[in-house]
Amino acid sequence: MVANALTHPRRSMYNIFAEDYDRFVNWNDRLAYEIPFIEKQIRFLQDRLERPLDILDTACGTGMHAIALANAGHHVSAADLFPEMITKSQQNAHSAGVQVRFKTSGLGEMAGSFGQDQFDLLLCLGNSLPHLTSEQELMASLQDFHSTLRPGGMLFIQNRNFDVVMQRQERWMEPQTYQADGNEWIFQRFYDFLPNGLIRFNIVTLQRKPDSGWQSAVNSTLLRPQISSELEHQLVQVGFKDIHAFGSMQGEPFSSDSSGNLIITAIKP
Repeated sequence: MVANALTHPRRSMYNIFAEDYDRFVNWNDRLAYEIPFIEKQIRFLQDRLERPLDILDTACGTGMHAIALANAGHHVSAADLFPEMITKSQQNAHSAGVQVRFKTSGLGEMAGSFGQDQFDLLLCLGNSLPHLTSEQELMASLQDFHSTLRPGGMLFIQNRNFDVVMQRQERWMEPQTYQADGNEWIFQRFYDFLPNGLIRFNIVTLQRKPDSGWQSAVNSTLLRPQISSELEHQLVQVGFKDIHAFGSMQGEPFSSDSSGNLIITAIKP
């Protein structure tokens, strides 16, 4: 299955990084920026389907998007390949006082874990889809997404704009910092472009405790850059229609030369 193919290259990174993930992301700012555009898609679907939606957040990480949507009153399920991420998700949901159905399940396993034709909106956020490092894995996962959605349902993908990353060979991303109880963290992300066309995604974590020096760790995983035109063609191949591309969670048109993100919405007929 697709998830098994991902287990070894990803496990060394994400099971270790689960504990730091909520330090790495400024969730207050990110959710305030992203949730309104997701809610816009929800209202669009509700107008068409005329009923409450069932939502699935795949590769959910520590569950913060799913929790925010559940807190807004939606019916939400969520899945991640890594048990460590699901444990953090459950803790976060408990702290928020909301109900989310969490399952440990990787990309390509949604229909098997949740059943076919179960959801009206399927989210794949946070540049998760490029962790599928072959076209075969990607096509299997897109077909699985299609199977998991009800007719009229929407797939919502958030990737980095790899068109511009590959054109410019952009290696470095903005560092992130976090402080709590006298402890300090710095997270630096960067890419290595490999001869086989894949990207090695690296995160350097620097941590300093009170009255001690900096400690460092480096975690890495592989990505397969997904070019916008190719991804849209692959979505058509598995049966999606009404495909729209945006440049960010603010909903502006996608530009392959300048957009920071590639946001895609696609409908299962």
